[in-house]
Amino acid sequence: MLNVGSNINEIVPMRKGSSVALITPMTETGSIDLPAVRKLLEWHIESGTDNLCILGTTGEASVMTMEERSDVLKVAVETVKGKIPILVGTGTVNPNSVKAMTMQAMDLGCDASLVVTPYYVKPPQRGLIKHFTDAAALGLPVVVYNVPGRTSVDLLDESMALLSQNDNIVGLKDATGDLQRVQNLRKLVPSSDDLILYSGDDGTSLDFVLQGGDGCISVTANIVPKIMSDIMRLANDGQADQARALNQPLELMHSKLFVEANPIPAKWALKRINRSPTAYCRPPLDEMDPQFHSIVEEALRQAGSI
Repeated sequence: MLNVGSNINEIVPMRKGSSVALITPMTETGSIDLPAVRKLLEWHIESGTDNLCILGTTGEASVMTMEERSDVLKVAVETVKGKIPILVGTGTVNPNSVKAMTMQAMDLGCDASLVVTPYYVKPPQRGLIKHFTDAAALGLPVVVYNVPGRTSVDLLDESMALLSQNDNIVGLKDATGDLQRVQNLRKLVPSSDDLILYSGDDGTSLDFVLQGGDGCISVTANIVPKIMSDIMRLANDGQADQARALNQPLELMHSKLFVEANPIPAKWALKRINRSPTAYCRPPLDEMDPQFHSIVEEALRQAGSI
């Protein structure tokens, strides 16, 4: 059942703060564990997570069917609609696939789409601008995702500033890790009312916000959602010292959750802290190599998670 008073067709605006790039729990045989998805979502409500980013890279969406995506999105809408904005990864190379996934998300009651720069094919800037403009025209608010390290294409700051003039392009997830980019973008687009800036790099998220950003889309938030929410709130309030004090025990986690390809370590960590029943990752990924268990466990210990 939907939350009392919520409307499946009402768009909940994206917020500043901590957005979790949610993993997708799976059974030992690789099917999606929908009850475990629901439990994770309930935990994020309790923990004060500001936005839910679902079916992204961390959620292994690239190896899911449209039917599986529908199942996950229905659980998300039933559990959090009206409480936490639901941002859905709908980006890929083929614009027709972007359209199909975005329309599905919109029809099911989600609040925004996360659209990555088309990977591998290396479109020019004008092609990127058209890609995102076309996605925005579908009707669901768009958060642009720039992650050159995975896609081999970089959306320039000037292109993003141009896109921000579109009322339906509401945010940017910047996973470059280059803090000069956030400063430059904030000069080009001064108001978060015109463009919400999210860091997609956990190691630099705090400094990203302190230098003009608005929040993060975080893998670490899978493990310590309340602490990440508190850090982002303090940073947005300009309380840098308090934010840094909270962030310091997480610094090892920010790096060690990437000792293998995301979400391999995050899924192992969630199993280790008894928040997910398995650490299963769908091929071509795999469960975390045992050589890294002690490394990630030390990061969990330092963060106070175990």
